[in-house]
Amino acid sequence: MKKNEKPPRTLSQAELDQLWQENFAIEKASKASIVRDWLPRYTGLSLDQFGEYILLVNFAGYVRDFAEQHDVPVFGLDRPMQAATAGGITIINFGIGSPNAGLVIDLLEAIKPKAVLFLGKCGGLKTGKNHNGDLILPIAAIRGEGTSNDYLPPEVPALPAFALQKAVSTTIREHERDYWTGVVYTTNKRVWEHREDFKAKLRDLRCIAIDMETATLFVAAFKNQMPAGALLLVSDMPMTREGIKTEASDRMVTTQFTKTHLAIGVDSLKQLMNKSMTVKHLRF
Repeated sequence: MKKNEKPPRTLSQAELDQLWQENFAIEKASKASIVRDWLPRYTGLSLDQFGEYILLVNFAGYVRDFAEQHDVPVFGLDRPMQAATAGGITIINFGIGSPNAGLVIDLLEAIKPKAVLFLGKCGGLKTGKNHNGDLILPIAAIRGEGTSNDYLPPEVPALPAFALQKAVSTTIREHERDYWTGVVYTTNKRVWEHREDFKAKLRDLRCIAIDMETATLFVAAFKNQMPAGALLLVSDMPMTREGIKTEASDRMVTTQFTKTHLAIGVDSLKQLMNKSMTVKHLRF
């Protein structure tokens, strides 16, 4: 510093807060313009065709079943994501994996849904207790996928909206089904069934199931101020060689259980709609 030169002035906390808010507003406006264009581009649905309640799935079969049951068309057959809307509910097949999970949540900010429910498949980790076709209602997810770190620091837990999970729980019982609850481990690596070290880690963590999307969806939704929950369907028991998913075993699960899985998801959202329930469990 030169002689007689004044040191730079340190900004006050109020000034720093104001600067942060201005930058945040600029970024939010820029993001809004992107997702308003990208959501229709990825799904084939215009923004006014989306319902206020969203079902997210990993497989196109769920979308076809939903469309057939409600006699509505499927959009996006030539797009990355297929979608259909009926009765204020839009179902979207966003694909597989945590990057796609984060992407679809970001895109949904364009319509600001009242609730987002993920109907996913998972691997059951409690050999001898879980079985193919079981339902799992996660109370939390472990962020083993890495994608969620782009949304919030790793110390932030991945939690669902409590009121949404409560509505799902009630609906499961109305369908005369039972369910497991516990913590799900979300990974970004699909082929791990041969790794005994990874299996030992899962046992130490005492997780009830493993998937590739739940933690990312919870964290990204919280970041975007969007209530989200999940209901998972056990499609394999990967901790033993005999339980690893095959084409035949997956076809059996799809044939016997996915229609009930879908029906519970739809009825859970209808319960929220009909009772005008709020699902925001935290002040964002």
